[in-house]
Amino acid sequence: MFKIYFNFYLCFFILLLLHSKSKMNSRKNIIPISPSLGVFGKFKMGRNREKSSKERLLFISMLSVGVAAVISLIAKVLVSLINLVTNISFYQRFGFDFQSPADNHLGLWVILVPVIGGVIVGLMALYGSKAIRGHGIPEAMEQVLTNQSRIKPAIAILKPVSSAIAIGTGGPFGAEGPIIATGGALGSTLGQLFTVSPNERKIILAAGATAGMSAIFGTPLAAVFLAIELLLFEFSARSIIPVALACITGAAGHHLLFEAGPVFPMPALLPPSNAALGLYSFIGILVGFASLGLTKIVYIIEDAFEKIPLHWMWWPAIGGLAVGIVGYFAPRTLGVGYDNIISLLSGQLSISVILSLCLFKFISWAIALGSGTSGGTLAPLMTIGGASGAALGYLLHNFFPALDISIPMSALVGMSAMFAGASRAYLTSILFALESTHQINGLLPLLGACSGAYLISVFFMKNTIMTEKIARRGVHTPDSYEPDLLLKLRVSEVMDKNPVFISPYNTIAEVRRYFGENPPVENQYAVKEPTGDCLGAVSVLDLFQPSADTEKEILSITKPLNARVKDSDSLKNTLGVMSLHQVESLMVFSSRDEGAFEGLLSYRDVVRAYHVNHESESRTGRNLSLDRQTKKIIVRGKRMMADRRP
Repeated sequence: MFKIYFNFYLCFFILLLLHSKSKMNSRKNIIPISPSLGVFGKFKMGRNREKSSKERLLFISMLSVGVAAVISLIAKVLVSLINLVTNISFYQRFGFDFQSPADNHLGLWVILVPVIGGVIVGLMALYGSKAIRGHGIPEAMEQVLTNQSRIKPAIAILKPVSSAIAIGTGGPFGAEGPIIATGGALGSTLGQLFTVSPNERKIILAAGATAGMSAIFGTPLAAVFLAIELLLFEFSARSIIPVALACITGAAGHHLLFEAGPVFPMPALLPPSNAALGLYSFIGILVGFASLGLTKIVYIIEDAFEKIPLHWMWWPAIGGLAVGIVGYFAPRTLGVGYDNIISLLSGQLSISVILSLCLFKFISWAIALGSGTSGGTLAPLMTIGGASGAALGYLLHNFFPALDISIPMSALVGMSAMFAGASRAYLTSILFALESTHQINGLLPLLGACSGAYLISVFFMKNTIMTEKIARRGVHTPDSYEPDLLLKLRVSEVMDKNPVFISPYNTIAEVRRYFGENPPVENQYAVKEPTGDCLGAVSVLDLFQPSADTEKEILSITKPLNARVKDSDSLKNTLGVMSLHQVESLMVFSSRDEGAFEGLLSYRDVVRAYHVNHESESRTGRNLSLDRQTKKIIVRGKRMMADRRP
C-alpha cells in the first residue's frame, strides 16, 4: 500500500514542479534567493499578484503534503521518545520498545516520577514557550480564530519534547494532542515562510495538525472531519483537498512506520437488534451527561490552580504528584493507556477493574490537565468513555439479558459518545471509532449514541472542553458552517431600484433647501439627466461645504461614478469594486440590456441585506395549513361527485 501512495505522490510532485518551472521561465523579473529554491521563487520573492485558483490549490496542496510527510516522521519520533522516557523512568533501561508503566516495580518511588516530569515541563514552559502548556487543540483553534493562524516555530520542537517527557513519566495523556499541536505549528511555520494568505495558512495549519492524527492512528477520514469541525470552520474544496491529501500522506506514514491493521483491534461485532440499538443510544445519552460533568470538573480544577500562591511553573509538578499518588494505587492510569482501550474493547475486563479504571483515570487526568502540563485529551476521553460504556453495558445486560447487549459494543459507543459530548466533534467521533477498530457493524449504534451525547452537550453546556478555555478569553468559536452570504446574494436583490435623483440643472442652493426640509439618509446621491443618463454622484459633504458657490449648478460638484456593476453580480464582487475604487455607492446596469441604468447600490444596502436575510432565516411560520388543505379536498370531492351525477 505504501508503494501506491509513494508512486502517486511522486508523480504529483514531478508534475507540479514542471508546471512551476514553466511558469518561472515566463517570469524573468523574479530572482530566486538560491538555485535550490528557484521553483518556489515566484511565491517567495514576488509581490501579491492575481493567480488562478487552480495554481493556488496546487501550491497549497504541495505544501500540505510536504508538511504531512514531515509530521509523519515526527509522529514516529514522538512515540519512540515517549517509549524511551517510559523505559528510563520506570525500568531504568534504554529502549524504544513499548512497555506499559503499569508493570513497574518501583513501589512508593513511582510517586516521584511524574513529579520530576512535571518540573521539567514547567521549566521548558518558563524558559522555552508558555504555549506548550495545555492539550494542543484549543491553542491551535485560538491561533486560527485570532492570530491569522500564526504559531511560533519553537512550538514544533518544544511541544513534542515536553509531551514526551510528561507522558513518558506517567502523565495520563495521549500522543494525539501533542502531535496535532506540533503538526499545526509546523504547518503554520511553513505558511509564514511562503507568501500565502491567512486563509491558506489556516489550511496548511489544519493539514499539518490532522496529518499528525492520521499518522498516529491511521484514520485519515476522521482526521479530515476533525479539521472541518475544530480547525477550518468551513467546508469547501479549496480547504478539503489539501487537508485530505495531507491526511492520506499521514495514513501512508502510519502504514510504513507503525504496525498494520486497526490501532484498536477488537472482536468482530454482530449487527445489533432494534431493542439493543435503543439501549446503545441510551448509553450515549448517559455518557453525554457524564461528559458534561467531566468538562466542568476539569475547568473547576484549572480555576483552583489559578488560586494557588505559587508560580505557574510549579503547577505541573503538583499535578504530577497527584498522578503519582493515583498511579501507585491504580497503575493502569499511568501513561498513554492505549492498551487499556484495547482491553476495554475486548470485553475481558471485570466490572471492578472497569470501574476502577474509569474513576481513577478521570481523577489523574483531570488534575494533570488542570495543572497546565503538556498532553492530549483524546486518549483519556476514550478510556474514560469506554470504561463508562462498558460498565453501563454490564448493568443493562443484567437487567435485559434477553437483548444480548455486547460489552465490546457498549465500550465502543461509550468511547465515541464521550468524545462527541465533550468536544462536539460529532462526525469525527463516529468515523474515528469505525476507522480505528474496522468494525462497520458499529455504525448504527455509534450514530445513535453520539447523537444522544451531542444533543445533551448542546442543550446543557455552553462551551466544550475544546472551547471553554478560549471562550473565557473572549474568543467566539463558530458553531455552524453556512454559505457566504456575500456570494449568495445578487446586486438585483439588494440595490435601490428607485433612488432619489438630483437634476444636474438644480443649483446648490436649491438642493440645500430640499435637504433642509428632507434630511439626507445617504452620503451620496446620483445626478441624473431627464433623458435617463446618470452623470455621476454628489457627496452630501461637498454639497454643504461652506466654500461652495451656491449659485452654481449641482453639476459643478458632481463626480463621475466610474465604478459600475451589473445587477447579476454577487455582493462579494461588488464590495471588491467598492474597495478598489474607494467609493460608497455604485451605479448598477442591466446584465441583459447593456447600458440600461437599473439603480444604485450603497454600503447601507449591503448592511440592510445582512439584517433582512438574518431575519428571514430565523423567522418561523407555516407554509401549509391543514385546515386549508382539508377544505380544498372537501370542495374538490364535491365537484367530482357533482360531475358524476346524471
